[in-house]
Amino acid sequence: MGNSTALGDSMEEEGSTAMDGIITEFNIYEDYLNSWIGPKDLYYIEDEKLARQLVELGYRSSGEVLKREEFETRKAAAEALRLSNKTQQKTLASAGKELKDNFLRALAEREEANRSGKMTSIIFIRDQNSHGQEISGYIDYSHRLRSEDFEPYFSGKKRLLPRPTDLSFYNWKTQVATSNDTTNYQAIAENPTGLLFKNKRDRKILNVDPKASPGDNSFRTTISSDLYLQCVIYDHNTRMKV
Repeated sequence: MGNSTALGDSMEEEGSTAMDGIITEFNIYEDYLNSWIGPKDLYYIEDEKLARQLVELGYRSSGEVLKREEFETRKAAAEALRLSNKTQQKTLASAGKELKDNFLRALAEREEANRSGKMTSIIFIRDQNSHGQEISGYIDYSHRLRSEDFEPYFSGKKRLLPRPTDLSFYNWKTQVATSNDTTNYQAIAENPTGLLFKNKRDRKILNVDPKASPGDNSFRTTISSDLYLQCVIYDHNTRMKV
């Protein structure tokens, strides 16, 4: 019985996929009806409009013809899905990209949530800048997503590196250190236990000390990457509704 049910479901899915292809192939219902009409039909009927009416009424020897209402309903659904996919590809910089590095894949997995406000992630990166100087810093991912185009990062044209304008920045050679507040976090640099970040939405403290707990509703993930010396992502889920 289980195999029979699975087979039935599979056949139903294949039929649905084939029907979706038919729906997208024809712009209007009349074109769909015309696909059922052959030269022999027109030879005997001699009226294309009448031939379409006969097809719509179901006077065919084989095959099930969609009614106009069902065709138009499915057509509208297919168009809505197409527009939704198109909108998502425009919104998400990672959409459609072939991401081979773990770090870029991790950013792509979090992009939608950080854009929508479901999550606010802080990215720690340690690497070398274009001058060969070692730098490190904490980046408010959601803030950077809103303030710049991330397509070059996901396509491999640019490397994501911390800046003096990010949450925190440190140049190990020049010893230049900065900390800044962003739209999502307040940087607490003057703290005896180390650097802390307070989420402005729920006022929860995020602790980036690797030996301590990151805090309520926060999670630390170390990423192994071929692109950077060190990568860590801190994800914070707010309890407040967006």
